[in-house]
Amino acid sequence: MEMKHSRLGIASFIMSIVIGVLVLVTIVTAGVMQVSTPGGMDENAPTTILIGLAILLLLGLVAIGLGIAGVFQKDCKKVFAILGLVFSTGIIIGTVALMIIGNSMP
Repeated sequence: MEMKHSRLGIASFIMSIVIGVLVLVTIVTAGVMQVSTPGGMDENAPTTILIGLAILLLLGLVAIGLGIAGVFQKDCKKVFAILGLVFSTGIIIGTVALMIIGNSMP
């Protein structure tokens, strides 16, 4: 019997790719808004903080959860589950690192 790819793993992989694109679009949009707004955008505005955290935390954690569930499925290939888990974890760690670096600069 041929093993099929885990559907949870495939969902995790697709979500991690979508999250990566959304985070990139969010960063580019914030950069454009920073440059085009006189005096820069208000970095402490609640909406700015909430939008960034919602995309990062909610979708990222769901993708990680699906990846973990896909890894523990029996009788399924685990390639997409592992890739989704690695990509989504990397995106969250990378985005948090960018936030820390951005906040530490004067």
